[in-house]
Amino acid sequence: MSYIAPVKDMLFNIEHLAGIAQIAQLPGFEDADLDTAQAVLEESAKFNEGVLSPLNWAGDQNPTSWKDGVVTATPGFKEAFKLFAEGGWQGLQHPVEFGGQGLPKTIGSVCGEMQNSANMSFALCPLLSDGAIEALLTAGSDELKATYLEKLVSGEWTGTMNLTEPQAGSDLAMVRTRAEPQPDGTFKVFGTKIYITWGEHDMAENIVHLVLARVQGAPEGVKGISLFVVPKFLVNADGSLGARNDVHCVSIEHKMGIKASATAVLQYGDHGGAVGYLVGQENRGLEYMFIMMNAARYGVGVQGIAIAERAYQKAASFARERVQSRPVDGSMNASAPIIHHPDVRRMLMTMRAYVQGCRALASVAASAFDVAHHHPDAQARKEHQTFYEFMVPLVKGFSTEMSLEVTSMAVQVHGGMGFIEETGVAQYYRDAKILTIYEGTTAIQANDLVGRKTSRDGGQAAKAIAAQIAVTVADLRASGTPDALAVAQRLDSARAALVDVIEFVAGNTKASPNAVFSGSVPYLMLAGNVMAGWQMGRALLVAQQALADGKDVDFMQAKVVTARFYADHILTKAQGLRDSIVEGADSVTALALDAF
Repeated sequence: MSYIAPVKDMLFNIEHLAGIAQIAQLPGFEDADLDTAQAVLEESAKFNEGVLSPLNWAGDQNPTSWKDGVVTATPGFKEAFKLFAEGGWQGLQHPVEFGGQGLPKTIGSVCGEMQNSANMSFALCPLLSDGAIEALLTAGSDELKATYLEKLVSGEWTGTMNLTEPQAGSDLAMVRTRAEPQPDGTFKVFGTKIYITWGEHDMAENIVHLVLARVQGAPEGVKGISLFVVPKFLVNADGSLGARNDVHCVSIEHKMGIKASATAVLQYGDHGGAVGYLVGQENRGLEYMFIMMNAARYGVGVQGIAIAERAYQKAASFARERVQSRPVDGSMNASAPIIHHPDVRRMLMTMRAYVQGCRALASVAASAFDVAHHHPDAQARKEHQTFYEFMVPLVKGFSTEMSLEVTSMAVQVHGGMGFIEETGVAQYYRDAKILTIYEGTTAIQANDLVGRKTSRDGGQAAKAIAAQIAVTVADLRASGTPDALAVAQRLDSARAALVDVIEFVAGNTKASPNAVFSGSVPYLMLAGNVMAGWQMGRALLVAQQALADGKDVDFMQAKVVTARFYADHILTKAQGLRDSIVEGADSVTALALDAF
């Protein structure tokens, strides 16, 4: 089955939950109203459904290849990337002054979801370019911006992020790549970087690597890391491409999934040193790289939503067609499509509810980002930035863990056919696994949630969000419909469980760190569940009002049903998570190490 972009659901979120009308009142976003969003989404759907989606299976079966240092993308990818760049999709959210379209993240993020649903391996290339652009916009000199940004924004060149080394995975204090200062102000870079997504390919004229390295004499640990631009081809004064730089791809990885995306091992400095250009100030590289990482972490969360949507569509289509067994209620006397069976319906509803809840959560987070960066009032910017930063580990961690459950269910709906590669659904399961690992594992997202987002301020930001949820609970109760009252009860119970955990984390991180961090991932899963459930509660209120007004009845009825299912079957997990975190910490570390 081909991919169909869920434009209507995306626009529902953008209009009613993310508040595009308010975003369009912010300086710089005056033209980014609902009509603009609809036009952009419809064009994005055409491109992704017609160009990228047909290449997804081909990329899995005929992966990008390496030979003698040359990486050749899956047939069709180079031509598709040219169309992608010419369509202006790389520059959708980036500044007009560098050739971008300057649209808000509220619009751009859902276009990113479409790209990843259509072809995740392909979409990783522009995702990494986005991160490089953000880092240069924030910390690059005027000269670096003038040299690289316009080409990156146009998609003529692509960008990468070079953190990991053979001995330094998530522990960046162990980075050993070195940078030697030169008399002309440049640096010579030497070292090996691994796991570099699209670190070498033939889809663009140049690749702009952003590389973490240590300048000679720098402090040990993370305080001694600097960030450098190291282009594949040096750039002449007139902007044309010059000599090949001393950075080479010595191999690419053979992977479980995202096979068409080249994951490169890059060697710097084998032939005298790769020419690099310092970004910002020395020894502040990790700070700058986190700008890329935060952009990428949100983007990876969107990838989770995207692959789950693709898997849900595949499973729903199969369930309507696959005939097996008579319905248990006796409504048919012959074998029927499996969508008639209650357990299949349960799986499909679970998939649907997770995807819509996480999509709504990501959309609201994107809106907060836009306000944080464009609102004229400093206090409003600060409040929305705090909200967005709290949401990033949830969007990344919860949505990607969700994608594993949903893609696994998609295989299960297919039965034995799901285990056969030719049906295509197994690809989504394999592709999804990396999402819980790269750009910081789920545990790293959870550590961020515990340390920076909860303990640091005594849980105040988290409790403030819980107070907003309480307002939605009150609105649901005031509505008075059976569905709204049921969702209110579930959401309030989940909110109370979350508050208990926030207080436990804020009160015990310093005194009992093992107890708190034993439950850090469950805390992330609880918080993500409640935040997505909160958005589904808000969505139910909107849908009920639309139904009362006689608007888009089929869609709105389905939204109410999906929100009710989320409350009954997903939010109800909150209390169990609360108990395991607050009362079950001791059993996590009780077993002696040598007993494992």
